[in-house]
Amino acid sequence: MMHVTCSECETIFPVPPGTNRFRCPICRPATFNRQPPLPPPSSHGGKKAVICGVSYRRTRYELKGSINDAKSMKHLLLNNFNFPHSSILMLTEETNPYMKPTKANIRMALSWLVQGCQRGDSLLFHYSGHGSQQKDYTGDELDGYDETIVPMDFEKQGMIIDDEINETIVRPLPYGVKLHAIVDSSHSGTVLDLPFLCRMNSYGQYEWEDHRPRSGTWKGTSGGEVVAFSGCDDDQQSADTSTLCGASAGVMTVSFIQAIERGQGTTYGNILNSMRSSIRNSSDQKRGIGGAFIQEPQLTACEPFDVYSKPFYL
Repeated sequence: MMHVTCSECETIFPVPPGTNRFRCPICRPATFNRQPPLPPPSSHGGKKAVICGVSYRRTRYELKGSINDAKSMKHLLLNNFNFPHSSILMLTEETNPYMKPTKANIRMALSWLVQGCQRGDSLLFHYSGHGSQQKDYTGDELDGYDETIVPMDFEKQGMIIDDEINETIVRPLPYGVKLHAIVDSSHSGTVLDLPFLCRMNSYGQYEWEDHRPRSGTWKGTSGGEVVAFSGCDDDQQSADTSTLCGASAGVMTVSFIQAIERGQGTTYGNILNSMRSSIRNSSDQKRGIGGAFIQEPQLTACEPFDVYSKPFYL
């Protein structure tokens, strides 16, 4: 059996494989078409992206900037990095009802992102929404907590933990394939569970921390390359800001896009420094105890590298 989500009441229920039409048991007599297939995994010369913006509309968790973040990231990929329109999968509450950022749809999109990838492919995952933590029951987290992303239906279906994200888009990645993740959420420092974290101070000096589990479980790839920018450290929260147009947007997404558009995106170290500088100088950035900034973007990777000499490209 396959499971589908009603586009009206969001009830999840099983239907036989190959079913073209079905009737929601809650919203009857309305009739709904089966969810259409995703784009073919080998489309458009190896450039593919999943962009997910979750606003949690009409709930107490509502965010104002997530959908704007998704739109801005899509614009960046199209205009700065030549991603074709049809190789970008958008999941927001504004899109096709079949592409809402539910747990099932995010899982499906992540699987699509890496399906059929080949040497030379460039993949990207961008997420803007809530992030959280939950107790680690497998013993592979240094701090005892798994980091999570939060789908729009998390209250019914639960969150997606870093172990699952790693298993879906990191570990299967073959040699010659590059994946970038840009995650604008709270508690997102190690949300891809990558083995190494670039611990950088306010002067731009850094060292790579080894986050490989004591159990010996491999959290890297099958030969591919993964680098992730995240909005903050695992114990920090991410904030929204106001853009020049007055619209809300995630501080991290805005700072990343500004680094690229201002010519500061030549290396990974330059991007990270630019993002941190932009956030430190932002009048909207919340301050913690003693006036310290509570949001510092992080960089993680499957292997350590020289962040100031390795060129950034998608």
